[in-house]
Amino acid sequence: MASWSDLENYLKKHGWNLLRQDGRDKIYEKTMSDGSIRRTAVSKSTGEIGKGLFSRILKQQLGINKEEFSSK
Repeated sequence: MASWSDLENYLKKHGWNLLRQDGRDKIYEKTMSDGSIRRTAVSKSTGEIGKGLFSRILKQQLGINKEEFSSK
């Protein structure tokens, strides 16, 4: 399973911009090719992301699947 730092590294590599830092979370944003804007939060936690939460982040917030994330 991926860690929060894995997620943040993926976002930085794929053109997501740090929008702001709210307490324990960093909020990233990206304007997609169709003009839509996606946002996601990255926890300061150093641990792994739970399986269900990770799946929701990929699908609902990043719009990718596990294979796309893994091919970083």
